[in-house]
Amino acid sequence: QVQLVESGGGSVQAGGSLRLSCAASGYTFQLMAYCMGWFRQAPGKEREVVATIYSGATYYADSVNGRFTISRNSAKNTIGLQMSNLTPEDTAMYYCAAQTDPWVPCGARPTAKEYSSWGKGTKVTVSS
Repeated sequence: QVQLVESGGGSVQAGGSLRLSCAASGYTFQLMAYCMGWFRQAPGKEREVVATIYSGATYYADSVNGRFTISRNSAKNTIGLQMSNLTPEDTAMYYCAAQTDPWVPCGARPTAKEYSSWGKGTKVTVSS
């Protein structure tokens, strides 16, 4: 069973930067075989996709495109999310997730339903 553990959240002022990391572990889980995603959920709102990555291909939500960068380190079995020029609207709990089936590219319009392994999240708070 795969375990995903996020880290790197915190509180920053608007315009600041944070880097999130997600470490994957499990007896046979190889992160590079899966479409991996970062999602976020703000209080009172639905969970939404932020970015996905699979085999070098990336996807970004319009709201973060140009400000966030998703990356993968296959040797360390981790993914990262570099967040820059943060705004209060980026305040949320951020989750790392793995798509259900290996060796399947990320969906063109990713949704949380396609992902079955989730971390517990790391909180990001951006103040104005």
